[in-house]
Amino acid sequence: MLDIQTLRVDVQAVATRLADRGFVLDTAQFAKLEAERKTIQTETQDLQAKRNALSKQIGQLKAKKEDASALMAEVNAQADQLKALEAQLDEVQLRLNDFLMHVPNVPQAGVPVGRDAEANVEVRRVGEPRNFDFTPKDHVDIGEGLGLFDFETATKIARARFVLMKGGLSRLHRALAQFMLDVHTEEHGYTEVYAPYLVNADSMRGTGQFPKFEDDQFAVTADGLYLIPTAEVPVTNIVRGEILAGQDLPLKFVCHTPCFRREAGSYGKDTRGMIRQHQFDKVELVQIVQPEKSHEGLEALTGHAENILKKLDLPYRVMTLCTGDMGFSAAKTYDIEVWLPGQNAYREISSCSNFEAFQARRMHARFRSDKNKPELVHTLNGSGLAVGRTLVAVLENYQRADGGVEIPAALQSYMGGLRALEPSS
Repeated sequence: MLDIQTLRVDVQAVATRLADRGFVLDTAQFAKLEAERKTIQTETQDLQAKRNALSKQIGQLKAKKEDASALMAEVNAQADQLKALEAQLDEVQLRLNDFLMHVPNVPQAGVPVGRDAEANVEVRRVGEPRNFDFTPKDHVDIGEGLGLFDFETATKIARARFVLMKGGLSRLHRALAQFMLDVHTEEHGYTEVYAPYLVNADSMRGTGQFPKFEDDQFAVTADGLYLIPTAEVPVTNIVRGEILAGQDLPLKFVCHTPCFRREAGSYGKDTRGMIRQHQFDKVELVQIVQPEKSHEGLEALTGHAENILKKLDLPYRVMTLCTGDMGFSAAKTYDIEVWLPGQNAYREISSCSNFEAFQARRMHARFRSDKNKPELVHTLNGSGLAVGRTLVAVLENYQRADGGVEIPAALQSYMGGLRALEPSS
C-alpha cells in the first residue's frame, strides 16, 4: 500500500508515475474522499476544542460552588454529536484505505517504461544453449515416453492443469527441491521454515493478493482460509504486526511449499504440460531488510536464484521487467528465464522483486532504527526456484536421442547415484 501522505503532497505526481504501469489513478475520487475527511476532521477538532473549553468552565464553576448544570447538559449533548462525527471519520478512513488497497506500487526510478513484456530489458545471459544432433522434444513427450508423466489420470483425479508423476521423475522432482533448500541454507545463509499451506484473509491482504487477485485464489470458504498461491504469503507474514530489532535485520527465509492458483485470467495459455498448473511446487526466498539495504538485497537474492541454474548448468537470461509487466506490489522485478529447447525459447523460472515498504505498510511490519523510532521494513522475495519448471528445464536440456534423460551432476547424490532416467526396453 502506498503512503497516503505521498498522495496528499502531490497526487498528480503519483498518478503520472502510475500511468507508466498502465494504471489510471482516480485523482477525482481521492480528492473527494480527502475533502470529506478534512471536513469531518475539522468539525471533530472544533467540537473537541469547544468541549474542552466548556469542561474548563464547569471546573471553574464547581470550584466556586456555582451551578454548572446548564454547561454540563451542553457537554453531554455534544458527546453524542462527537461520537457521531468520530464514527463518520472512521467510515471515511475505511473508504480511503479501501481506495489505497486497489492502487499498485510506484515503480522505482530507472525501471524501463513499457506496456508489456515486449519492453522488458535483458540484463545478462549465462550459458549457451546445447546444439542437439536430433530434434529435441518438449518435456511432455519426454516424460510420457519414459512412462513417468500421466496427465490423463491427473485430470480424472482432479481436472485439467494437474499432473501425476511416477518413479524416477517423482524422485527427480523431490531431489530438485531438496537440492535448492540445501544450497540456499548452506551457501546463501537462509533459514529454512515450514509454513502453513492455508492462510487467512489478513495474510493475503498483507502481501497484496487481496483484494486485487482474490478471484485467482482457491478458497476454503467454510473456514475463511485460502490455499497459498506462493510461500511468499505465509513467510512474509511472519513479521506482520511486529516491531523488529534493527540489529536482527536482515531476516532471510527459504521455504518449500506446494502452491495453488486458479489461473483465472490465463485460460488458453500454456495448456500443454507443466508450465502453468493449478498446483505446483516452489522454493521461495524471502528477505526482510532495512530500507537502505533493499536495492542491494534484490541483486543478492536474484544472484542466489541464478546460482541454482549455474549449478545445474542450465542456460538462462535475466530480464528487468518494464513498468507494465511488473506485479501489483513490486517496485522493481527481475525475471530469470531458463532456456527450453523443446520450445526453442526462454521461459520464466523465477521472478525476484523488491516491494520496498508496500507490503510492510499493509502488514504494519516495522523495525526500531538507531534513533529507537519504529520504521517500516522493506520486503523482497523470489523463487529459488520454481521446482516444476526446473524439472521441465532438466528434462529438455538433458534429453538424449534414445528418449532417456541424463541427471545433472549436482543432483546425482540426491538420486542415490542414479545417472540417468532410462527409457523402458
